[in-house]
Amino acid sequence: MKIKCFLALLLCFIAIKEAIRRGGLITMIHTMLFIFAYFLLFFIIGTIRKNNSIVDIGWGLGFVAVAWDILLITDEIKLSQWLIVLCVSTWGLRLFIHIYKRNKGKPEDFRYAAWRREWGKWLIPRSFFQIYMLQAFFMFIIALPIIFTRYINDEVQLGILIIGFLIWITGFCFEVVSDNQLRVFLKKQENRGKLMMDGLWRFTRHPNYFGEATLWWGIYLMALSLGVPVLTIISPITITVLLVFVSGIPLLENSMKNKPEYQEYAEKTSIFIPWFPKK
Repeated sequence: MKIKCFLALLLCFIAIKEAIRRGGLITMIHTMLFIFAYFLLFFIIGTIRKNNSIVDIGWGLGFVAVAWDILLITDEIKLSQWLIVLCVSTWGLRLFIHIYKRNKGKPEDFRYAAWRREWGKWLIPRSFFQIYMLQAFFMFIIALPIIFTRYINDEVQLGILIIGFLIWITGFCFEVVSDNQLRVFLKKQENRGKLMMDGLWRFTRHPNYFGEATLWWGIYLMALSLGVPVLTIISPITITVLLVFVSGIPLLENSMKNKPEYQEYAEKTSIFIPWFPKK
């Protein structure tokens, strides 16, 4: 994991260096401050309400804000840029509404509640840095392809743009459909405490995470078609690593292990990439 973190930071450094070479230092600083202010606002609200789950609600909406901010400070806006902003906005607003409805009226998420108990008197500073500022850092890294669209070439590689858009549609549909299937499943009283194993969940244990990672690969390719640096590939790599190895799948897998049907489900169902279940 240390090697992966080092490589990620190295790619980030090279990408920022490329932005400076293109004359984009001011834009980088502008976006960093914008994201910092955004998460500072959510930190204040979360601290007042004693509920750090609010940071999850703000995650998708933050990318929407960054995308529009970059668009508004761009001198000459091209149609292809509008496509990327539309894709990011559609995904981010949908995720914002979904998580808001899911969390409304419920207590703090089990992850943040556990940290609240563990951190004690250090709760406020650790929440600020380990929850809010850490997510601000990752948002900046993941948003790099969007940030670089301010410095696009005149010619668009249409083939790559179309492929990226199709990949985005695939990922977005996976996330929306799987979230809806899970929501309908959990609404039924008889399913409380059970695992969702039908629909897209029959082919992967985490179709929503697969969808989110996939759509970011699509956004990267769309941005690449406009001439952004190849090294902004750190964006989809980061979100994929976070979902598969850090804060997504590992936490959920650990919480599901005590459910009676988990072992059989885990043995026959792919953990991330959709595939036919084993017999």
